[in-house]
Amino acid sequence: MSKRALISVFDKRQADHLARELAQLGYEIISSSGTARFLESAQIDVKEVSDLTGFPHLLGGRVKTLHPAVMGGILARRENSQDMEDVRVYEIPLIDLVVCNLYPFEETARAGADLDELVENIDIGGVTLIRAAAKNYRQVAVVVDPDDYESLVEDMRATGDVSMERRQTLALKAFAYTSRYDSLVGKGIASAFGREPELSEILSLSLTKAQELRYGENPHQRATLYLPPLADLPWEQLSGKPLSYNNILDLDGALRGMALFSGDCACVINKHTTPCGLAVGKSTIEAYEKALACDPLSAFGGIVGLTRTVDIATARSLVRTFTEVLAAPDFDEEALAFLRETKPSLRLLKWKGGRVVPLQITSTWSGFLAQEDQPAPLPRLDKGEWIGTPRPDLWDDMILAWKAAYLSKSNAIVVASGGATLGIGRGFTSRVDAVNWALAQAGERSRGAVLASDAFFPFPDSIKAAASSQIAAIIEPGGSVKDEEVFDAARDAGISIFLSSWRTFRH
Repeated sequence: MSKRALISVFDKRQADHLARELAQLGYEIISSSGTARFLESAQIDVKEVSDLTGFPHLLGGRVKTLHPAVMGGILARRENSQDMEDVRVYEIPLIDLVVCNLYPFEETARAGADLDELVENIDIGGVTLIRAAAKNYRQVAVVVDPDDYESLVEDMRATGDVSMERRQTLALKAFAYTSRYDSLVGKGIASAFGREPELSEILSLSLTKAQELRYGENPHQRATLYLPPLADLPWEQLSGKPLSYNNILDLDGALRGMALFSGDCACVINKHTTPCGLAVGKSTIEAYEKALACDPLSAFGGIVGLTRTVDIATARSLVRTFTEVLAAPDFDEEALAFLRETKPSLRLLKWKGGRVVPLQITSTWSGFLAQEDQPAPLPRLDKGEWIGTPRPDLWDDMILAWKAAYLSKSNAIVVASGGATLGIGRGFTSRVDAVNWALAQAGERSRGAVLASDAFFPFPDSIKAAASSQIAAIIEPGGSVKDEEVFDAARDAGISIFLSSWRTFRH
């Protein structure tokens, strides 16, 4: 008894070659209308699906393969006597190989199709064929990728059949393929409905490899960058070595900073996922050099993000310090040529703006954590409360310090003045230690400067430390049970406090 292969593909690459090889191996070829016409034009004998089912293609082609004569032939368990009795009684032709790929929903969505066109590109029969074959992988091999045709044929020539190991591999690939397709459809239709990803009862995580990485945080760990359905990388790499896992982690903070300071000519220097310098200026070189001055030692091997086009003056200044990644919305021709020639390993990224998803998802040993990924509301002079004498004259520096604290790992304290960070205490388990670190880094420059905290002060000790360094004003959310003690210490020291009401932890 000859074997049967059902071939129903939208992507017809090499389908005629595969069908010809299968015919030589003794397979009868069955196909749906479009694929059947394609194979017939290549002079390959093929039987139409409608010949098996006794039904024409219905509903404008929406119903072709959804019929017991097809599904029974795929799902029948050869070792099950009842299944085989049904096959005999209802004269169901057994199918041994399913070759199928689906309507181009992703390409249609990326092309900006409207909702009606998207709906018509949701494949129903193909997904059912693939899942049915993968479910019955022991007796039915399933192929979804034209790149697998050649190795499949070689296997069949060598053994006269498809090996069990290959059947399992192909089945797993098929399940992953349909899972990704479902996620593409869900994302595409949600976008057409005007819906954004949310913290719903079910959060789909069908991810596609975007870039292989050399290794993870450490050389013993494998790592890959993945993207969710219908997403593209938000940057284009213009030069330099491939990005590493740690580069991408650090880049996240730089991009967040660039977004937060998009209205300014600003620079954020990130190291180990947290800022080590941040500043605004009248030019990119001024912003960069002010940010670098905060902590030039930590900036070595860091990530630099600029919110304006990189010019040659900035490029010449930047190459004096070893930098892993430079991200900016653009590079002028002279700067790009100079950086490519002078620092060929420096990774240059043109950030297109935006991000991949509006959710922040983190894996833990307890499961996946997901939260909305959005900054706290920017403090406003007319929305907060002053403790002590209001200092609107220091407001610009207070906002810069607040943004830097928002970007920094908790517990975070930032000292700033003159449009630049002077000291950043971040990632401390004690808030007063973070204060002391930031003040020590700022040194004498802290006189008359401002200080920002990402959370409330649990004790007045931090205020006393700030007073000893002559800090003029503090911005913090408030909310401690000891707020009144903290406020009294600030009043005694002549320090003004602005209560923003919003905590900005980043763990």
